[in-house]
Amino acid sequence: MTTSGLHIVWFKRDLRSADHAPLLAAVAAAREAGCGVLPLYILEPDLWRRSDMSGRQWGFVREALADLRRDLAARGQPLVLRAGPAVNVLAAIRRAQGIAGLWSHRETGTAWSWGRDAAVAAWARDQGIAWVESGHDGVLRGAADGAGWPARWSRAMASAPAASPAAIPPATGIEPGPIPDTLDRLIDRVPDICPGRQSGGRRAGEAAMQRFFDRRLLRYRRGMASPAMAGDACSRLSPHLAWGTLSTREVMAAAVRRRDELRDLPPAITGDRLKAIDAFTDRLRWRGRMIQGLEARPDSPHVTLDPAFEGLRGTNTAGHLDAWSRGETGWPLVDACMRALARDGWLPFRMRAMVMAVASYHLWLDFRPVALVLARRFVDYEPGIHWAQAQIQAGTTGGQVFRMYNPVRQSEMQDPDGGFIRAMLPALARLPTPFIHAPWTAPHAVLTEAGITLGRDYPAPIAEPLAAARAARDRLARALRAAGGAGDTAMTDTPELIAATPPGGGGAPPARARPAPRRRKTDPRQLGFDF
Repeated sequence: MTTSGLHIVWFKRDLRSADHAPLLAAVAAAREAGCGVLPLYILEPDLWRRSDMSGRQWGFVREALADLRRDLAARGQPLVLRAGPAVNVLAAIRRAQGIAGLWSHRETGTAWSWGRDAAVAAWARDQGIAWVESGHDGVLRGAADGAGWPARWSRAMASAPAASPAAIPPATGIEPGPIPDTLDRLIDRVPDICPGRQSGGRRAGEAAMQRFFDRRLLRYRRGMASPAMAGDACSRLSPHLAWGTLSTREVMAAAVRRRDELRDLPPAITGDRLKAIDAFTDRLRWRGRMIQGLEARPDSPHVTLDPAFEGLRGTNTAGHLDAWSRGETGWPLVDACMRALARDGWLPFRMRAMVMAVASYHLWLDFRPVALVLARRFVDYEPGIHWAQAQIQAGTTGGQVFRMYNPVRQSEMQDPDGGFIRAMLPALARLPTPFIHAPWTAPHAVLTEAGITLGRDYPAPIAEPLAAARAARDRLARALRAAGGAGDTAMTDTPELIAATPPGGGGAPPARARPAPRRRKTDPRQLGFDF
């Protein structure tokens, strides 16, 4: 490592000062060398121009950066922001001030961020600058999916979260630089209005964590899947974990503390809270496992695509992608979810899985453009979870059950009184509850009384849901047969879900479809993209 210049801490998806190993290591190295620390965020236009990134994500990040700047300034050195390609920004700092060392967390992202990091690593080697990357959450770059994962996870979560450094040796004479309100001019993109999104920043993350463990635990397991209840039942920590305003270890430590506080209390007081904490920590562990899965294939954002499904589905068949994106399929729960997502940047896990599956099966769309729409709209977009789950829910990996959610039955189960649908689809507000989940089944007189003409006030359905799901099943069977499979699929047909198992995906298929139990143990793959 060079002995002159600044020690740079490069912040990416770790926008906090607490439990931040690179910051602590850089402060220690700078004190020993008698030089300053430069906390740096690089605003990379090429990153934010990508089709999986959005203005709503930047809005969250901007608030996190402002919070981080205040926090670091109170410790002696504010966050510095520079715009441009990472190598160019670092090279300019080296020419002006010199770089004694570069410190960061290893980022689990897409092929773009992997290539960017490879370019920075090559530049640093050429300049004789040591770049020290810290791991996180037991994730190991290049490790096979699950190789040694449980032990690494346990070790990472067992250690106590580290505090923020008390003082940071300043990098004097460097202007912090403005944090843009929007990126519309920088990246020439239409403004992305998301009025209901969560606030960014560490303070907002700590407040959300406290609300969850203090007040929401009792509702967590009962309300986590319901679009009407989940906003006040789920942790709502996913964007703070995705952008690193909170560390997973901090959240796990808070969960353990709350569990210890409740453990010795009588069940009449604790209620469902202990089971809720166990369910939540299981999802934290699952989240890390999914991110490790992407690190095993860092050159690609996708899991392995079964050749039988390559090119099988359309990209915008009959305008279906546009209708789905706008929330105009004529299936109320699907449309309400897509409009809520446009407004809030968030959906509960089951609704994420449902809208992905409906687009993939009922509308027969290729998973990639569908997943890009969702990636842009999710404020909590986490590539390590999103891309693998998009393929799993779309059924393109060839090794799992095809989950074809019935949007009508899901609506009846998760929004029984239609309150969520009415809130998001005002055109249906006067429709009686028995018909709110499938307006096309309402008699003409009922629609007239509610002031609804299908196709004018609210879209007529693109297709009948069960018929569309069965048509998808038949197409999949033909594709598998053409690819050399057994030529049939096993399908369990229930009002809630149509599940078809591909040949080789769990044993020989039965001779005919058979009823499945109405209630089954939750498969963790159904967690969608959030917990």
